[in-house]
Amino acid sequence: MKPWLKWLISLMILALLAAGGLRVWNARKAQKIALDTQTAAQKIQAVVALADSDVVKVQNLDMAQSLPVSGPLKAVTSAFIKARVAGELQDLSVREGDFVKAGQVIARIDATEFKARVRQAQQQAESAKAQVDIAKRSFDNNRSLVDQGFISKTALESSSSSLAAAEANYRAAQAGAELAVKSLDDTVLRSPIAGQIAQRLAQPGERVAVDTRLVEVVDLSRLELEASLSAAESLAVKTGQVASLTMEGSTQTVSARVVRVNPNTVAGSRAVLVYLAVEASVPLRQGMFVQGKLRTGSTRTLALPISAVRTDKPQPYVQAINQNLVVHLPVVLGLRGEASGQTLVSVQGVPENTLVLSGSTGSLAAGTPVTLTPTK
Repeated sequence: MKPWLKWLISLMILALLAAGGLRVWNARKAQKIALDTQTAAQKIQAVVALADSDVVKVQNLDMAQSLPVSGPLKAVTSAFIKARVAGELQDLSVREGDFVKAGQVIARIDATEFKARVRQAQQQAESAKAQVDIAKRSFDNNRSLVDQGFISKTALESSSSSLAAAEANYRAAQAGAELAVKSLDDTVLRSPIAGQIAQRLAQPGERVAVDTRLVEVVDLSRLELEASLSAAESLAVKTGQVASLTMEGSTQTVSARVVRVNPNTVAGSRAVLVYLAVEASVPLRQGMFVQGKLRTGSTRTLALPISAVRTDKPQPYVQAINQNLVVHLPVVLGLRGEASGQTLVSVQGVPENTLVLSGSTGSLAAGTPVTLTPTK
């Protein structure tokens, strides 16, 4: 190879290396400029404009204390009508939804056998009565003979014992007759209360045993909510306290009042049952599920809407405004309650009248400058 060609190739290689180095240097310079620009932008923070609705004030408020309650409605008065004697069911014509009066005949049990038993018991009682008459006449005769000295007193004592036995048999026969009459009366089934038929559990023509459930009657004029509370929650509940309830699937509100508190806890769950009488002007049904809040009292304390308290750090905190800057202040949470339709929580660690960002504002970094823009 000629010398001048070697020099030409060397110069070309050096030129390529110089061009590559220049490109790398330009890229690093551009990266440094971009980084410096980003750092400067981060140091210059934009001022966040806040409306009146974006801030809340820490205030001393009368916070209503309440407990959540829920459960199905139950009729205070209800009854299962059961068969009191065994036999064939007859004349059961009422069905679910029918109204019945107290004492109204609901059904009958075939009384043929029971009528025969009444006749049998009455005839046995008459026979026992005749034996009493015979024993009494014999006793009177023997007493006259003893007075005249014709028989001994032993015979009179024997007659007295026979009379006592006959009278006892007569009383037993009378009791048997009364039992037979009662069994006959038990073949007629009557409603013990006024109300509506909730369940019909048997059909005419069936042979039913003693204590077989036939129908259920409920009185819907008085309904109760049986609410289950923890033992600790139940300590704040007293008779007369008022609750506001809503029915499942409806926005209509009904009121209820605590009428009883069970003195015992439920075995296993250790819950306490509280009974609330429902006061409603609209028709309700047994078994309807209702839920609501039972007001147990009120407390005056420093409070905030619970949505203004943030929990994305190990300790709860609020985003307060101090000299137009956002500061994160840790707080200690206390009781929860309601005021003006809002769910509130009592807080410690922030002074009264401190402005705090509401929950709808979102998270802002500490030190962010803000300005309040009054809503026109």
